[in-house]
Amino acid sequence: MSFFEIHDPAFGAYVLGNAPVKRLATGFDWVEGPVWFGDLGCLLFSDIPNNRILRWTEDGVTTFRQPSNYANGHTRDRQGRLISCQHGTRSVTRTDWDGSVTVVADGFDGKPLNSPNDVIVTKDGSIWFTDPHYGISTDYEGFRATQELPCQVYRIDPTGSIEAVITDMACPNGLAFSPGESRLYVADTGRMFHSDPQHIRVYDMVGGRPVNGRVFHTISPGCADGIRCDSDGNLWSSAADGVHCIAPDGHLMGKILVPELVSNICFGGRAKHRLFITASTSVYSVILNRNGVQWP
Repeated sequence: MSFFEIHDPAFGAYVLGNAPVKRLATGFDWVEGPVWFGDLGCLLFSDIPNNRILRWTEDGVTTFRQPSNYANGHTRDRQGRLISCQHGTRSVTRTDWDGSVTVVADGFDGKPLNSPNDVIVTKDGSIWFTDPHYGISTDYEGFRATQELPCQVYRIDPTGSIEAVITDMACPNGLAFSPGESRLYVADTGRMFHSDPQHIRVYDMVGGRPVNGRVFHTISPGCADGIRCDSDGNLWSSAADGVHCIAPDGHLMGKILVPELVSNICFGGRAKHRLFITASTSVYSVILNRNGVQWP
């Protein structure tokens, strides 16, 4: 059985033919937001409908937090603390090492955020997150609410000041910086997920701000949700049939085939070359011949 689909011969060097796509755990309702904690040897991820964050280790799956305020995307800050997007509280939070949770952002211009979705932290400690309306448009308990802000991308600087840095997208979703942070990629999944536009946009970073936004790549089948870069600048994206690898010039290199709809991904493992995949009801992983850009 082949787990890979090669579109560019160079992709053959990115994957290991004898490294299968492994299903690590299953039985969830909709998994999202994987983040690797190398110092703890574990993967955290969200099971959104069940209002919980779970912890995977080689010994199995345990509950990290429940209720989780319907947490979705996660990352780590420069101190290694957990940064989370919470639909239930319409906020971005930080979990400190003692377990205390601090709200980092829950509004802009005097209005509540929509439903923060995905989040990354840059080298200067700034927190970047997307804020589509999906969370407050669902039927989960505590979600449905009135949208008061456009769907935008925000930046929280190390002092806590928040600004809208991308304001012209239908529904920004996953986001990732290139190595060196010279480019910002943002997935636009459309107002109803299957409406236009459904593409990944790329922005040049000038003076710490994204400019010159343009379409980088359109995922097919499905649309991009979670995205991550490897250390060579290739972009890896979730898709309906698995995970797609896209070269820095925007052409499709190849695919990792997964038997469920993929929601998000992250690099982890000791060498940062293990790709963890959240896909509908299951979590998968595969060993690659590429290292991810992920902190710490």
